[in-house]
Amino acid sequence: MKNTMEYKGYVGNVEFSEEDEVFFGKVIGIRSLISYEGATAKELIKDFHDAVDDYLALCEAEGKEPEKAYKGSFNIRISPELHKQAVRCAESNQMSLNSFVEKALKLLVASSL
Repeated sequence: MKNTMEYKGYVGNVEFSEEDEVFFGKVIGIRSLISYEGATAKELIKDFHDAVDDYLALCEAEGKEPEKAYKGSFNIRISPELHKQAVRCAESNQMSLNSFVEKALKLLVASSL
């Protein structure tokens, strides 16, 4: 079972409120708040699509570029010692630190699927 859905490159999470008997969520990976809800799965999906479409229309009307999630770059914070070890390992394998981290992430993500 997935707790996310995707539309036009935007990923939204899915949660359920037992108290309100409603599914709800928000688009993740961007700063703008795009939220949606529905009493059924079909209503939730429709409201998610409508919310993304409304966001894109608002951006166009205001002449601003819509935020894009997962642009391919992010900052991480690690200990100085691990940073040093990663650089040494990357260099010993004739790789850049970016390539080394990308390869490590791919291996870890693939092993967790």
